[in-house]
Amino acid sequence: MSIKVRLVLSYFLMLIVPVILAGVAFLIIVAAFFGDVKSLYNVDMKSHNAIEEVIEKEAAVSAELKLKTTEDPDSLLDPAVVAQFEERLKPINMGLVIRKQESVAYVSEKLNKPGLLRNLPPYGVADSDRSGRTMKDRGPWFLSRQYDFRFKDGSPGSVFVATDMNFIGKFARTYTSAFFISLLVILVLTNGLLTYWVSRSVIRPLRQLQRAAGEIREGNLDFEVSPQAKDEIGELAVSFEQMRRRLKQSVEVQLKYEENRKELISNISHDLKTPVTAIKGYVEGIMDGVSNSPDKLDKYLKTIYAKAVQMDHLIDELFLFSKLDLKKLPFHFEPVNLNAFLQDCTLDMQLHADIEKKGVTLRFDAPETQAPVWVTADREKLKRVLVNLIGNAIKYMDKDEGLITLRMRSDGERVIVEVRDNGQGIPPEALPHIFDRFYRADPSRNSGTGGSGLGLAIAKHIIEEHGGVIQAKSTLGEGTSIYFTLHQITGGEG
Repeated sequence: MSIKVRLVLSYFLMLIVPVILAGVAFLIIVAAFFGDVKSLYNVDMKSHNAIEEVIEKEAAVSAELKLKTTEDPDSLLDPAVVAQFEERLKPINMGLVIRKQESVAYVSEKLNKPGLLRNLPPYGVADSDRSGRTMKDRGPWFLSRQYDFRFKDGSPGSVFVATDMNFIGKFARTYTSAFFISLLVILVLTNGLLTYWVSRSVIRPLRQLQRAAGEIREGNLDFEVSPQAKDEIGELAVSFEQMRRRLKQSVEVQLKYEENRKELISNISHDLKTPVTAIKGYVEGIMDGVSNSPDKLDKYLKTIYAKAVQMDHLIDELFLFSKLDLKKLPFHFEPVNLNAFLQDCTLDMQLHADIEKKGVTLRFDAPETQAPVWVTADREKLKRVLVNLIGNAIKYMDKDEGLITLRMRSDGERVIVEVRDNGQGIPPEALPHIFDRFYRADPSRNSGTGGSGLGLAIAKHIIEEHGGVIQAKSTLGEGTSIYFTLHQITGGEG
């Protein structure tokens, strides 16, 4: 759940939950109110509404009183009759006043108060014309009924039914206070719980991110950040974790580059120092007169020249590799007829001095189909790959009848070119590293086989710039097969 949805949900919950809980609290208070009414008026709440039952009882008593005033008004002066009415009105918190002329003939004990009796409305006066007398004038009592009549002797009389309203105010104050206190508690609890829920879901992952940032600041790139939820902070945590991993990879690559740089300097120093030392030794021999014959002098000069050529080749390889590694060497891609290209390269390489010297046979096994296979390639760079692969095969050839074979086959959208030899092979533990720069299967780095250790690394860079891959298979003592892929152009040259 996103933070936006969580905040919106929290907003609506802050509106809905208090309303629901306030409704529940109101029902509880109403139930308590009716419970108090029940206990006050001694009514049965199972079958009727409590207030309705009180009204019904009051109406029944009032009707009988009115009937008495018309049929037998003098009976209202009988204490036994009045006691019966009093007994029925008392449970519903009401009282009775009977007045004859200006004197009170009967008054309930609760109503026997001078202020109330003094403010009783006069005979024959409507409630709206009661000289401004209000309920306040009569204290907490409310005159709910007034029946005016005449006794048998003709004197005026009045019957008053009064209700004690003091309990209503008391209940109103008590239950209103309870309701507002409940409402306040509900609002505080709801707001507090929802705020805690939302803030907890935000603060905890933020603290984890803060801790992770502190760990990274201290250089600890192994502290993983796990998203706590699928929200905006969770997405931030995922991005933070990706950043940490990339930063860690970058640091590891940087360290690896630093190690490679040191190794590169060491290798260059070693490979350049060897021919320089040889040249220096032969030059000193010439200067000291060691080469005291024309043949020896000629041998010294040829050796110096060979070492100089070796240094020049190494420097060229280093320069080419550095430009490839920095991706600053331009490539000129064009459609190339691969059949004819490989055939031409084979013919050129057959004239190589090392091939004739070692008696190695180089041949191109053309595919059975004579249809030309077109690829997109840089002719010069692709030839450099073949020269490096064939030169490497010649260098490590240990058979009297050495054979190097070039093959090609189409594989859908790719063309696979293979350079296979029957030389000494490569040890299995060395095979995964042969395309690394300066790697040599011979750890002694002797100059017996020559080379810079960059030939296969250069070939890999060039093939990868062509969008292909280069791999090797080898069986120790039987030979090695190196093959690479190129993108085939469908439909010919055009």
